[in-house]
Amino acid sequence: MDFELSPEQKMLRQTVRQFVDQEIMPNIKEWDEKGEADPYIYKRLAELGLMGVPIPEKYGGSGMDYNSLAIVCEELERGDTAFRTAVSVHTGLNSLTLLQWGSEEQKQKYLVPQARGEKLGAYALTEPNAGSDVKAIRTTAVRSGDYYVLNGEKTWISLCDLADHFIVFAYTDREKGHRGISAFIVERTMPGFSSRAIKGKLGIRAGNTGQIFLDNVKVPKENLLGEEGEGFYIAMSALDNGRFTVAAGACGIISACLEACVKYCHERKTFGKEIGEHQLVKQMIANMEAKLVMARLLVYRAGELKNKGVRNTRETSLAKWQACNFANEVANDAVQIHGAYGYSNEYPVERYLRNSKAPVIYEGTREIHTLMQADYVLGYRKDKPLRKNLPAWEGA
Repeated sequence: MDFELSPEQKMLRQTVRQFVDQEIMPNIKEWDEKGEADPYIYKRLAELGLMGVPIPEKYGGSGMDYNSLAIVCEELERGDTAFRTAVSVHTGLNSLTLLQWGSEEQKQKYLVPQARGEKLGAYALTEPNAGSDVKAIRTTAVRSGDYYVLNGEKTWISLCDLADHFIVFAYTDREKGHRGISAFIVERTMPGFSSRAIKGKLGIRAGNTGQIFLDNVKVPKENLLGEEGEGFYIAMSALDNGRFTVAAGACGIISACLEACVKYCHERKTFGKEIGEHQLVKQMIANMEAKLVMARLLVYRAGELKNKGVRNTRETSLAKWQACNFANEVANDAVQIHGAYGYSNEYPVERYLRNSKAPVIYEGTREIHTLMQADYVLGYRKDKPLRKNLPAWEGA
């Protein structure tokens, strides 16, 4: 097993890091306080080819492997979680799902412009009364001639006001339970579609998050993704990709906290010496380094399975669970190291702590992942054969 990054991956990390340092870091405090980022940043992500990193070149992407996507997500979250979230949703949850489940016509119409960054894609599964319990969704899709008529409400949808295309999950046959859920490609411009941002969030304030509303939205039958009744399986396969990017992003928070703390440890003096000389501070710094290395290893292991097109639900769940827990713990220690200054926005660590909380909740709470891992070990959970082959990296 080779843990060394390729020259291309090292160059990619350098490119994204430079972009973050020059275009995100100088503005993020203002964007965080304002509650939104300048839209130009998404155009810059597209110009750098970061919106379709693992998508094959024939569909407009960069054709890189999944661990290259992980590097991009880590470096973006080092700047702020909002921008990793944009890539997670656009690429991980939407575009990779289209790559796996979409027809050739759907790929040409929706995937190609998304991979190029010309259009933004989003993912709409969660509802006010349906989070971890996917079967509790209430959105419906009723067939009417050449269309499906969708009605319902989705919440906590990233890029709700910015995305052009949404993968929306709805019941086509409620009596069949989760086997009656189907997936649809919905365009923002379709009559009856509307969105509204959620304000007052604890963290990821620079990111656009909110609700979408479907009021008799007529979706052409050609926009059914997969077959009727495959929506639940499509949703779960999408989460395997989304969770991977979230785990990778968590490494970025850990890295950012470590950088900030090392700098502060050399600047701040107490009792006549740098605070980095104090044993308990050293302990926190050492734990940060250990958690960064462990998180990356879990992410890269899942990434290698993805590169080979191998089922990775268990490994990705473990990476997401642990990396996000590590990030939250590290951010908390980072505030502690900064003392009273860590409690103000004079230093970035308070933002890192706020941002680190959401990933412990979304795309499977830590409690859900805990149960999943225990069930695998106990033999209560076994992955069934896939309904659709996973897209392996073409360079594998």
